[in-house]
Amino acid sequence: MGRITVWSMPLFTRKATHEPQPGAPQLEPLPEPPEPDRGQLRSMQAHRQYLLSCVSPLRPFRQHILDAVGLNICEDIVSSVDLPRFDNSAMDGYAVRAEDVAQASQDAPRSLPVVGEIAAGKAATHRLSPGTAMKIMTGAPVPPNANTIVPYENTDRGEQDVKVFAPSVTGQHIRRIGEDIKSGAQLYWAGDRLGPRDIGVLAGIGLDKVQVRPRPRVVVIATGSELVDPGLELSNEQQIFDSNSYLLAAAAKAAGAQVYRVGQVGDDRVALKQLIGDQLLRADLILTTGGVSQGDFDIVKAVMPEMGPCDFAQVAMQPGKPQGFGLIGFDRVPMIMLPGNPVSAFVSFEAFVRPVIRKLMAVRPYVRRVVRCRAAHDMKSISGRLQLARGIVGVDHSGGREVELAGGHGSHLLADLARANALVILPEDVEFVSAGDDVDVWLLDESPG
Repeated sequence: MGRITVWSMPLFTRKATHEPQPGAPQLEPLPEPPEPDRGQLRSMQAHRQYLLSCVSPLRPFRQHILDAVGLNICEDIVSSVDLPRFDNSAMDGYAVRAEDVAQASQDAPRSLPVVGEIAAGKAATHRLSPGTAMKIMTGAPVPPNANTIVPYENTDRGEQDVKVFAPSVTGQHIRRIGEDIKSGAQLYWAGDRLGPRDIGVLAGIGLDKVQVRPRPRVVVIATGSELVDPGLELSNEQQIFDSNSYLLAAAAKAAGAQVYRVGQVGDDRVALKQLIGDQLLRADLILTTGGVSQGDFDIVKAVMPEMGPCDFAQVAMQPGKPQGFGLIGFDRVPMIMLPGNPVSAFVSFEAFVRPVIRKLMAVRPYVRRVVRCRAAHDMKSISGRLQLARGIVGVDHSGGREVELAGGHGSHLLADLARANALVILPEDVEFVSAGDDVDVWLLDESPG
């Protein structure tokens, strides 16, 4: 069972513990879903907004700063210290008075007695007397009365006496107290996203923990008796390797989630209910793929209403028409049920799951930004359906963006999906785009921030 590193936070502290009581009332129904606005179909935008309205950002708590990379802080950060905390040397060399070496040169070096040595983390034992020098290491505090640092390169590195071959002006190679960060300065505001460099700042001012919203714990499950884990043997010609759960787990991880890929479950109602029930305690979101269409063995659609209120919709988009959503169990864990073809599952992830993950993390924007590109060739679409076609965005002869379609429209074409770096958005009322016209795209490799 593939998974990423488990949080240091105890598993059970992020869940309420609701046990069904004898005679307890039935679970609260879902909010009223939107009416179809494309004949019998629901628009992609309406379905996405419905899902977003049914989830709330996760509760923040204090986490170690290394666990907070990529997360949004939920508090203002004010420094309680100066950085640097004291005047210190930026070079290995000698602490001196600038006036004592003002006339130093290669032809007429200035010789000074060395009266001490200061290592990083140590303080000088006495003030610097006029006409003397103290050996000093990078990061060591500048001794009282010294006002400049002569680097080793400008000396003969003497031990008892040092010859200085160049002048050094007042303040040279000295890092002044508070020149980087002043005590009392506000460094971050609630809502700021923490990157690797920010972690260095937090550590530098002495913080080891910070209040952040956690990464959503996303459980990924593929359904279908035909599925076999990669690395195992296919026992008959009707079996296929499970690519969907790996694809969705990787996409969720890239979106910032903590992912648990629990593999596949066959077309078995009891096994599916048992597996989902086992995952509810640790899940902030459950993703399934397959079993939500109109087939006789689409058990997700058949079973999940027994575990919580569900909404199954036909969405006016291609690929990704059949969609399911539910709030499962007494903790009302959101569950998004995606179609089983790999391209449909991935496009549905981009349209619905990624925005939900980002809302759970309270990270805006929820949806990828729309970028305009020039169509590299004619494009056809289906009237009445929003087409999300795989595309390859490049640069045209004028330096602008242009996009070409990557392969065919089949929802099973994994290789074309891997080649694509964008989804081309062709609206419901568009049947044809001429080469050279502008189209909207989502850039798949662009970080949404």
